[in-house]
Amino acid sequence: MTLRTLDSLGSLAGKRVVVRCDLNVPVKDGVITDDGRVRASLPTLNALLEQGARVVVVSHLGRPDGAPEAKYSLEPVAQRLSELLGAPVAFAHDTVGDEATDAVAALEDGQIAVLENLRFNPGETSKDEGERRAFAEKLAAYGDAFVSDGFGVVHRKQASVYDLAELLPSAAGLLIQTELEVLDRLTANPERPYTVVLGGSKVSDKLGVIGHLLPKVNTLLIGGGMLFTFLKAQGHAVGSSLLEEDQLDTVRGYLTKADELGVRIVLPTDIVVASTFGADADTAVTSADSIEETPFGASGLGLDIGPDTAAAFAEIIADSKTVFWNGPMGVFELEPFATGTKAVAQALTEVDGLGVVGGGDSAAAVRALGFTDDQFGHISTGGGASLEFLEGKRLPGLEVLGWS
Repeated sequence: MTLRTLDSLGSLAGKRVVVRCDLNVPVKDGVITDDGRVRASLPTLNALLEQGARVVVVSHLGRPDGAPEAKYSLEPVAQRLSELLGAPVAFAHDTVGDEATDAVAALEDGQIAVLENLRFNPGETSKDEGERRAFAEKLAAYGDAFVSDGFGVVHRKQASVYDLAELLPSAAGLLIQTELEVLDRLTANPERPYTVVLGGSKVSDKLGVIGHLLPKVNTLLIGGGMLFTFLKAQGHAVGSSLLEEDQLDTVRGYLTKADELGVRIVLPTDIVVASTFGADADTAVTSADSIEETPFGASGLGLDIGPDTAAAFAEIIADSKTVFWNGPMGVFELEPFATGTKAVAQALTEVDGLGVVGGGDSAAAVRALGFTDDQFGHISTGGGASLEFLEGKRLPGLEVLGWS
């Protein structure tokens, strides 16, 4: 694996270093509800501060439409970062305006500032290369070097991810290095048995990774909303459960290919079916081939894997040496439908080998269900980026750093 790392930048003492972090954390009423990505940025930031660099942090949060929106401000993130670093963190209420310019100019060696949400400027995500480049040039004026450490955005060709890396001497931060080392272990020569657990709502989001990983894995466990497209592809009725009719032929193709490769695709044998979508819904546990035979009939919808499936999945995971998990097993946000996801998470903590939580909703789920990061081999900070890596796609934010 070729990648420019921090060492390639030489001494950064007294230098201004723009760091692209991924501080896109959930914020409710001004309070961060999961600071995992903020904590994940600390090793790189501390390494730079300890060198005596003048650190300028840039990030996005949420999806504002190219203009300031108070609910997407990074100010709560800057405050949390200050608490975690145990040091003052300056915050600029703009990204490339007068306040940002003043905040950067005021930095002394070993000090840090956070600029406001990058996506408050339309140039950050623009499809127009000239507009994107112009924004990147304004950001580049704040630095002598650039460190890319937002793994969750390396699959995006955006101003602060791609163009900025071309404009300044650039390198990957420690977080990106760690993410790539783990992903390399999942793809290059994984220790076996190798199990991949896929869930989440849509099978279409996972088709690429299924196709790319089938020749590499021993077992593929399917849960979440996507499981119903698999059940329907096998001829089972699924009631009002989430279903992607247009993917049935593709799924049948993967089931056939798995048989040819000798890969086990394990589908749930039982399902938690609800009368409606809600925490107070009536529920019933039924076999996966009789979803419409509950009291709810064809209006019933599956919202979690059943207890037998949860136990079977947990046993397969615990017996594996390498496990990658992306996507909840059910609607974990609602307590009656969190059991399957919790069982998978618990089993992942018991893997005698490498157990990887693949970012996104999976990372949010394990923390919401009371698990801590250190219980797992690795929790990725980039769900989409991880999946695209595992699909074998080109990631522009890595290629610009010399990755090959």
